[in-house]
Amino acid sequence: MSKLVVGVDLGGTQTRAVLANDEGRILSQRSTLTQAAEGPNAVLERICEQIELAADRQEFAAIGIGAPGATDPFNGVVIMAPNLPGWRNINLTRALSARFHVPIFVGNDANLAGLAEYRYGAGQKARHMIYITVSTGIGGGVIVRDRMLLGSQGLAGEIGHVTIDLSSEERGEVAVGTLEGLASGPNIARRARRALHAGAQSNLLQQLDGDIDALTPEMLGGAATAGDAFALEQFKVTGRYLGIGIVNLLHTFNPQRIVV
Repeated sequence: MSKLVVGVDLGGTQTRAVLANDEGRILSQRSTLTQAAEGPNAVLERICEQIELAADRQEFAAIGIGAPGATDPFNGVVIMAPNLPGWRNINLTRALSARFHVPIFVGNDANLAGLAEYRYGAGQKARHMIYITVSTGIGGGVIVRDRMLLGSQGLAGEIGHVTIDLSSEERGEVAVGTLEGLASGPNIARRARRALHAGAQSNLLQQLDGDIDALTPEMLGGAATAGDAFALEQFKVTGRYLGIGIVNLLHTFNPQRIVV
């Protein structure tokens, strides 16, 4: 008989829980706003509630939790989560064990997404694989010989923090040119806003009605889809940065496959 497990995605905006079988098929799912500003205790209570709702009184064999930020998977501790106020050295395993008497596993959300792609998605049959997520931030997971590369403290795979451009220091900019600082969604929009303030022309200016600081990554993406030359150039530059980051990873890890 297939064993059931609960998976939790703890995010800065939403907390999601699913009940799944050991073949990865999702049987039920629940979600709620994280409301992180209320602090760790309130968020922990919401995690427990979503687990119970997703399980719907069915017995399950284990709980797996993907958490943002620096995570210690060996001890189940969220070391620091920038988008979760007050989350420093929060032992998720210990906090949830009092309520759920099953094994509890905690890991970085991008690492676990990579593990999921390797096991069930685009990384299948690749013993050496790298997963990259490009969103609000840039994270990843590295699979070597069928195992997740975690490092001595469980902090390996922070692909977004790899520095690929130091010229930002020469220009007097605060942000060092990391892959995340150059190619993540908010930073694409930041670079575009700076160019528009400097006099670049785009159809976006009409849409923004002069308020350049209101430009969002979504608006920039929409303009690129519509063929706006300025927006397309921003994504061309971003693609080059992402490509440089991928080339560095190819030389460092020699994977069979990269999943973005």
